[in-house]
Amino acid sequence: MTTIKEALIDSNPWWAKEFKLEFKERDIYPEIKKYLKLSQIIALTGLRRVGKTTLMLKIVEDTIKNGFVSKNIIYFSFDEFREIEIRKIMKEYEELMEKNLKEEKYLLLLDEIQKLNNWEDQIKRIYDTFKNIKIIISGSESLFIKRKAKETLAGRIFEFKIEPLSFKEFLYFKNIKFKPIRLYERELIKLFNEFTLIQGFPELVGIKDKNIIKKYIKESIVEKIIYRDIPKIFKIKDITIIESLLNILMEEPGQIIEISKLAKELKISRQTLSNYLTYLKESFLIRKLYNFSRNRRKVERKLRKYYPTIISVDLLFREDDFSKSKVFEWLLVNQLKAEFFWRDVYKNEVDIILSNKKIMPIEIKYGKIDIKGLLVFMNKFEINKGYIVSYKIEGSKRINKKTIIINPAFKFLLR
Repeated sequence: MTTIKEALIDSNPWWAKEFKLEFKERDIYPEIKKYLKLSQIIALTGLRRVGKTTLMLKIVEDTIKNGFVSKNIIYFSFDEFREIEIRKIMKEYEELMEKNLKEEKYLLLLDEIQKLNNWEDQIKRIYDTFKNIKIIISGSESLFIKRKAKETLAGRIFEFKIEPLSFKEFLYFKNIKFKPIRLYERELIKLFNEFTLIQGFPELVGIKDKNIIKKYIKESIVEKIIYRDIPKIFKIKDITIIESLLNILMEEPGQIIEISKLAKELKISRQTLSNYLTYLKESFLIRKLYNFSRNRRKVERKLRKYYPTIISVDLLFREDDFSKSKVFEWLLVNQLKAEFFWRDVYKNEVDIILSNKKIMPIEIKYGKIDIKGLLVFMNKFEINKGYIVSYKIEGSKRINKKTIIINPAFKFLLR
């Protein structure tokens, strides 16, 4: 078994030699950098294999380039060390490097920290005791699902969720120019199809083989979360039902789930099903969309849609238009980080409602263009501009002073 000392030496190559990292641009990195000079802890959360560790190592590289003493940067992963304390690692470092952590400035990066029992109290003590240590942590599920963690670290931490690659980032990874867009339209449509297959995972860029993608998704992500992370964090003994629930959502993305009905089908209580959906959401395996309303109380009472963040690879490679349309919708919902859809009692529906600065209704159409639901929504909420994201069709429609803009997905995601 690897010792702490061995892990420290192996994980911190910059102590002994020049450190260079192969890094492709991520949209979130400039935002993270703004907070590095502040005293607060930086927390990177997100699905497994989306690049959290790479971002931590990029911080290391840039910190050294800016003149920080390389031997004062400590990286440690808890992926294989789950029963130790952070102070033990710090003491091992002090002995190994002949350092005193109360002197000089240090950067401490702790990866997969959610695997550590009582991690929040340990981090709080270090933060409060060592004002000279900048702390960066990562976790493969929300670190703050427990109220205790939020309360313990209130005011001491900034959290950044690391998403799978966007289409723009995918093009960065492949070193492909995409401007002017009209010049590269044919290539961009092909690249969009390739991007869909990798589901946003950096390590799959360039991979098109179904079996490789399927094995990677199953063994590197889903099984580790389902069989290792969730049982430990949420204390579940029988994982088969939660696995079945995830498989249902991966095969049928975008379901409107009636909790009581599905709980009966799975032969579990309504509360248990509700808990399981929460665990999957907090592990970043599913995305929950609320039925849009300007009244927040109505939003909470209405129906909810669930999309997996990882789709069934078998569904992904099917060639029929129905399967392709489901995959297309799933991809756009996740790429746009949707939080709302809309559906009325007459089953008029809009796939995505974005509502950051202004209300932006977006209908997703892989094939035939249909504007009925979009128009009903725009009239009801007095919105003058709506969007349809298509596979290839481009254009616009003007109806009763309402404008509907139609964009191909590859172009909409690069806007």
